[in-house]
Amino acid sequence: MNEIIKSSSTRIKTGIALILAVLVIGYIDSFFIMWLFFGILLVISINESMKLYKMKSDSVYVYTGIVWFLAYFYPSAEDLVFLLALVYASLIAYKAKINRKLFFPLLYPTASFLFLLALYNEYGILSLLWLLVIVAGADVGAYFIGRSIGKTKFCETSPNKTIEGVIGGVFIATILGILFSLENISLTGAIIISILVSLASVFGDLFESYLKRLAKVKDSGNILPGHGGILDRTDGYLFGGIVMLIVLRAVI
Repeated sequence: MNEIIKSSSTRIKTGIALILAVLVIGYIDSFFIMWLFFGILLVISINESMKLYKMKSDSVYVYTGIVWFLAYFYPSAEDLVFLLALVYASLIAYKAKINRKLFFPLLYPTASFLFLLALYNEYGILSLLWLLVIVAGADVGAYFIGRSIGKTKFCETSPNKTIEGVIGGVFIATILGILFSLENISLTGAIIISILVSLASVFGDLFESYLKRLAKVKDSGNILPGHGGILDRTDGYLFGGIVMLIVLRAVI
């Protein structure tokens, strides 16, 4: 019992610290600070992902670092995903013995962080707040509704998720998404984006859980006491951010 109380206390303290950090960074609303913040998260996430992929490569940090540096100056950061993919493909073609797993950290999590940076650069801090609210709503809603009325298994790969929980989470995320949507988004657009982003966050969580099962680990890391690693806390956003940017461009 004491261990459970101590674990919960640690989780709550870490959660409060994370919320405060996000609020401060959001209040400052500086592209440089956001670029630096996402860059730090990206480095940690790559380290965690390579453990999940069971690979070692210092070159990943070098190439990703160069691309992230370019992202500070290049207006469409998400385009750089393809540049990095071309570099990796060229290296694989040039060096027959190079590890083909180099592509894995590019797709997850590097591409997602480039999309998040592009989302902020194009639509501002309120778009990230909107993303935060939708993903958090889907996660919290699915947890509580799933525990209270969930009976039908959502998929074979995640026995703890239920269809009722997912539907409930998407519903709550949509309501919150409408309330926090950007000013120039119509009601229909807000509903569509909220539904699609919340669904993407569900599969982001499933994908990270899938990687952890393959690696046979409970958490992606231990940098966040009581919460695990950065990927454990950002998995839904890494999928949701990509979808939000794409759909926002289609709607606006």
